[in-house]
Formats: sequence, structure tokens, C-alpha cells
Amino acid sequence: MTQQQNRIDRRFARLRSEGRKALVTYIVAGDGGLENTVDLMHQLVASGSDLIELGVPFSDPMAEGPVIQKGHERALANKASLRKCLALVKEFRSKDADTPVILMGYDNPIERMGAEAFADGLQEAGADGALTVDLPAEEAGPLNEMLEARNLRNIFLLTPTTSDERIAEITRLASGFVYYVSLKGVTGAGHLDLDSVRENLARIRRHTDLPLCVGFGIKDGASAKSVSADGDGAVVGSVLVSAVAEATDGAAAKDRIGAIVSEMRTALDS
Repeated sequence: MTQQQNRIDRRFARLRSEGRKALVTYIVAGDGGLENTVDLMHQLVASGSDLIELGVPFSDPMAEGPVIQKGHERALANKASLRKCLALVKEFRSKDADTPVILMGYDNPIERMGAEAFADGLQEAGADGALTVDLPAEEAGPLNEMLEARNLRNIFLLTPTTSDERIAEITRLASGFVYYVSLKGVTGAGHLDLDSVRENLARIRRHTDLPLCVGFGIKDGASAKSVSADGDGAVVGSVLVSAVAEATDGAAAKDRIGAIVSEMRTALDS
């Protein structure tokens, strides 16, 4: 089935036509206060973010390092939930009709809500897709069909240890873009191996024409620029979650993440 373009497709098409790389930014919904999340999202865009991953808080975020784990804990303490995440996207959409937003989280809250209700909720809120960290390709079919029927994208993770056979299987299901995890470990880890990134992106390219964005271990403009050299963009999360944690209030959080994103945007465009 040929899908019509959605915001994610249009954004990557525009960036490619301009010869620019995507800056994908991640924050946890409700971290720093539910009342501040939408303002933070708008600040990300104003500072140069092309696509927002809004983290859905979960009690056991297994792929995350300590920084983002603590962000999930703070957000849960602030009474964040999947339904409130959808409401935040809807509020964001009332002032921003163009910036792609995906919900990034774990399968348990989706199972509790029900896959069809989740897909309906994404569509009604004005989200553009989902990335479900712990949903394996073998079990993704039903959700994939529901998202596809609503012109929503299903983003998948690939890692340095993903076999060619699984790359083929996962990219067959994927849409929007592919998130390549740049290293073995959790979010926020260091030790980027740029040769490995280059080799694995080339391996993935043999299986898909989708945009490839690289995440995990990106802390500043230099690292964002280097990992995106052979891909289509950089995904930044832990350094932004740290900035929110260190801020004394919503205004300070906006200033901190704005400065980080602006520096990365400048580096990617240089």
C-alpha cells in the first residue's frame, strides 16, 4: 500500500533537498513538570529541532541509562501517563502544525491502552508516529497495520549487533526513518566509534531507502555532526534530559535546552 506523505516524510524530503541533516530531539513528557512540557517542545523547535521524540514515562525503561531513567522517574512522580502525553501533543499541535512528533516509549502502556486505541489516540492528538523500544519485529505486525491505516509511521531501532537478516526484516516493517543506535550500551553512554557507525550505516543502506538517524552518546555539536556525516541526522536525548534536571524552573530549562540545541543546529549546518 502506497502511503501519502506525513510530516516526517515531508520534513526529511525538505532537509534532503536543502542538503541538511536532521536534528531529532528527545525529552521526557512531564519531566520538569507537565505544565512545562509543551513550552519545552516549542523551545526545541525554535532552537533548531526538526523532529521531536516525546518520551512516554515508564517504570522500567530498559534501554535507558541513568540520566533518562531518572527523567522517567521524575515524570512519573509528576503523574505523567500515556494519555497525558497524547494530550500534550494535542496542545503542542494547536500552535505548531508542521513539526513532526513521535511518541517514544515501551510496549506495556500501549498494551494496557490497547493498540487500536493507541493508534486512534496518536491520530487524534496530531502525532506522526511511534517508536516502541521493546516491541520486536516478530510482534509488531498488528500495531504496524493500525498505524499504517492512519498514515502514521512506525520507527524501529537498529544496533551494531543487528544481523543482516534482521535488518532486512525490520526495515521491511519500518517507516518514517530508522533510528540507528551508535554503540553497544544504554542511552548517554560514551565511546563513539565513527568507523563502526559508517560501516553499519552502509550495511543498513543496502536494505532501505529510509532516512537513517544516529543516536546514543551524542553530547554536543561536534559529536552530532560527526555521527550524521554518513547518515541523515542525529538524535539527541540524555544531554537535554540532564539540562531539564539541572534547571531550577521551567524558564531555566527552556534556556538550557535552547542553548544546547542551537549549538548543535549550528554545527550540523556548518
